[in-house]
Amino acid sequence: MNSGANSPKTISLERYGIKNAKLNYQLSSDELHKISIDKGLGQEASSGALAVNTGEFTGRSPQDRFIVKDDITKNRIWWGDINIPFDADKFDRLYSKVVNYLSDKEIFVRDCYACADENYKLSIRVINEYPWSNQFANNMFLRPTSEELNNFNPQWTVVNAPGFMAIPDEDGTRQHNFAILDFSKKIALIGGTGYTGEIKKGIFSALNFILPVFKNTLPMHCSANIGKDGDTAIFFGLSGTGKTTLSTDPNRSLIGDDEHGWTNENTVFNFEGGCYAKVINLSKEQEPDIYGAIKKGAILENVILDENGIVDFADTSITQNTRVSYPIHHIENIKIPSIGKNPKNIFFLTADAFGVIPPISKLTPSQAAYHFISGYTAKVAGTEAGVVEPVPSFSACFGAPFMPLHPAKYAEMLSKKMIEAGVNVWLVNTGWTGGPYGVGKRMELKYTRAMISAVLNGELGLYNYDDYHIHSVFGVAQPRTCPGVPTSVLSPRKTWNDDKAYYTMAFKLTNAFRHNFKKFEAHCSEEIRRGGPQRYAF
Repeated sequence: MNSGANSPKTISLERYGIKNAKLNYQLSSDELHKISIDKGLGQEASSGALAVNTGEFTGRSPQDRFIVKDDITKNRIWWGDINIPFDADKFDRLYSKVVNYLSDKEIFVRDCYACADENYKLSIRVINEYPWSNQFANNMFLRPTSEELNNFNPQWTVVNAPGFMAIPDEDGTRQHNFAILDFSKKIALIGGTGYTGEIKKGIFSALNFILPVFKNTLPMHCSANIGKDGDTAIFFGLSGTGKTTLSTDPNRSLIGDDEHGWTNENTVFNFEGGCYAKVINLSKEQEPDIYGAIKKGAILENVILDENGIVDFADTSITQNTRVSYPIHHIENIKIPSIGKNPKNIFFLTADAFGVIPPISKLTPSQAAYHFISGYTAKVAGTEAGVVEPVPSFSACFGAPFMPLHPAKYAEMLSKKMIEAGVNVWLVNTGWTGGPYGVGKRMELKYTRAMISAVLNGELGLYNYDDYHIHSVFGVAQPRTCPGVPTSVLSPRKTWNDDKAYYTMAFKLTNAFRHNFKKFEAHCSEEIRRGGPQRYAF
């Protein structure tokens, strides 16, 4: 059952405090798939993918994410509700409990990498209690060659014990689950939750500290693709805004769908070796690439299968956050290696449920920094308990739960890089038009794709008053025309047919922007502060 370039005898877990474990090192995806089924931990879908249930937790638990406060972190981390401090002594005691729990058990160990650029590669050892968690690590991280395994020296360790339950009063946690980063020991400690996203987001959070602090490289929660002429495009966006959909383009090669770094050497590189996509209401017609990637080697999470193993993607009885992980080579049109040059265009995607933000607009550097720090989208009725009308949702840098530093740090780095690279930044509203949610309708995907294509093909003209109209509330530049898009669609005010109602709603949203931004103002330059809406109602 053991495989890989190193025998189990050369890989010891004693140094981690795990004793007498039955060690499964570097098993193949097929082996882990079979073990999961044989142990009754999953079942095979008709597509060949492994379907598992992650248990109590079907998503991340942000309130149970901690960072050890020590000499490395105490004066650098943006402490608060997102980055919650954890005492080093308590970490040591909890870690000892977890490794004692894993001792004498069957354990699955994988050596892998993050960061496709050789100059920034991070070596990782992942220690898992469950075989399918180890298969997830195989899907999501970069897979070493046999030669690389022979000389593998892990810099970071992920210790993942879903079956271990913390005792809050003893262990210093909020409840029985936890995900804790220790930058001194270089350990991500995860327990009490089977949700695999904690594994990848733990390393992502670590890189969001390591890269800007020690490598002068900007980490980004974004997707990226590259054209035939080598032009890179980046797509920032929160869940439900179209980040994966719009970066998956038959005419462009996918660099990655979620996490990237932008270096001083003018490269953009993928952190990962795979994709972790939502599959709620997935269809072959709408998302052929993701649908086709669900085959042997992929892992489906928290989906419902019928007696023939066919997945009902519309069934959300377990969770709306149904997912699939798969290695990136399950997508046909990919960039190998997952690296591009400086981006020429950056897209900020927002699903504006108020229906007032233009479907596409061009941003100045100060506006780009402001909107990057804001990270706006909107929640609509039904997405969370108690949400009955559109609610503004802000997540700094389009990924606040994973950002250990103050958002202004990432915004300043992005702004500097945008200016140096001469990149164009666009705000794209994939949300509502003709009125807010419940009145208007969702922007048609074909129009959004046409706008993205027009940008990438250089068809939206120069930034001037003949080709653009400055929005009277948000101050952004709306193109007056766009190939493949009716002119009426480009002006949100015109789609409403009620100017008073439109401006009332627009001012309501600008007030939300201003209120949200107050907590960042002291850390931002005057230039960035001026990038926000300049008109608002009391």
